[in-house]
Amino acid sequence: MALRGSGSAPGISDHRCNVRQGDTHFKEFAVKGNVVDLAIGIIIGAAFGKIVTSFVNDILMPPIGKLLGGFDFSNLFINLSDKSVNTLAEAKAAGIATINYGLFLNTLIDFTIVAAAVFILVRQINRLKAEEPASAPTTKECPYCLNAVPVKATRCGHCTSELR
Repeated sequence: MALRGSGSAPGISDHRCNVRQGDTHFKEFAVKGNVVDLAIGIIIGAAFGKIVTSFVNDILMPPIGKLLGGFDFSNLFINLSDKSVNTLAEAKAAGIATINYGLFLNTLIDFTIVAAAVFILVRQINRLKAEEPASAPTTKECPYCLNAVPVKATRCGHCTSELR
């Protein structure tokens, strides 16, 4: 049976036009300022996360470890096997299961620093946003007919009552 008209079965539309429209909509969405700003924020956030991790692992934790007896937090672990190992690296090399609570503490400190930085940043941005002063009303209510009339009006345009 031959179909006439659009060349497709009844009830089935030609999707070629919709694909082009979808492509156009995607391009409009992708180049909007908010999407680009979000992408830049994610990239800067990832870089900031690396800086914070380096700060915690290389600058903050070594002096704290020295003050607390000269140990390395990243080497704190619980050995879950019967084999005796002295370092986390030895345990990993031997394939021994461990609970790495020292690494977890470092990650927790990383998170705390990033969360504090984001909190401070958001608070400062909110302070910089100037609250718009409330604008003076442009209309008032007629006490007789309850319709809105301009503030400067001396008579109601609806009921012609004299306004005070």
